[in-house]
Amino acid sequence: MHPLIDVPALARSVRRDPPPVLLDVRWHLAGPPGIDSYRRGHLPGAVFVDLDRDVAGPPGPDGRHPLPDPGGFEAAMRRAGVSAGRQVVVYDDADSTAAARLWWTLRYFGHEHVRVLDGGFRAWRESQPVTAEEPAVKPGDFIARPGRLPVLDADGAAALAQAGVLLDARATERYRGETEPVDPVAGHIPGARNAPTLGNVGVDGRFLPPELLRERFAGLGATDAVDVGAYCGSGVTAAHEILALNLAGIPAALYVGSWSQWITDPEHPVATTEP
Repeated sequence: MHPLIDVPALARSVRRDPPPVLLDVRWHLAGPPGIDSYRRGHLPGAVFVDLDRDVAGPPGPDGRHPLPDPGGFEAAMRRAGVSAGRQVVVYDDADSTAAARLWWTLRYFGHEHVRVLDGGFRAWRESQPVTAEEPAVKPGDFIARPGRLPVLDADGAAALAQAGVLLDARATERYRGETEPVDPVAGHIPGARNAPTLGNVGVDGRFLPPELLRERFAGLGATDAVDVGAYCGSGVTAAHEILALNLAGIPAALYVGSWSQWITDPEHPVATTEP
């Protein structure tokens, strides 16, 4: 299944029986809670999913957004109406940063029919109705089976940075250690190459065409001929990088713990210059 769906295709899909399960995962790193945006207006039939509570485990030694417990994630998805045989469409405000993390997590736990609304809520409301009404949800039967997508731990990320291509999806100033607004240590994993995730989308939040994504990643040495991985601050925007790599035809592994886990070990080296 292609990982993206556009507004016209989704508008047709929601008129079918059964329609896809719509999950609203709007989230802001330093802004208001996504539930506030959801309550002001969302796609008809959409259910809100909290990224911090439902799509990640509690922050700690494994990072700020570690993998959720399988049982907890399964329960959260069932409450949202997710079932194994029913298509799921996830969306956020516009650039798919949060939506990509939910897309990746559902795929990691075994759901095969997940798509991201390209352009998100902003694109939908340009031509389609929105509502503040919260739907009645029939619980789903989703079963979480972890391990369906490749992941990296800290040792694997360090090795890949030297033997393959490890992409740092954060903004360049964070990668260079010039500023660090979230984590207590600034810099990057030695050998990692900077590929800010917002470079994967246009000003409208929609993903660039596959050929442009392939060109972008090839310039960083990331192709389907080498092992590729991605990380960010806490494994959210790096999932967006994994989605962009997928669109470019490049398999890649996610370092879920990312920088927020890397720096918990004082023995891990920190770089501030590009390789």
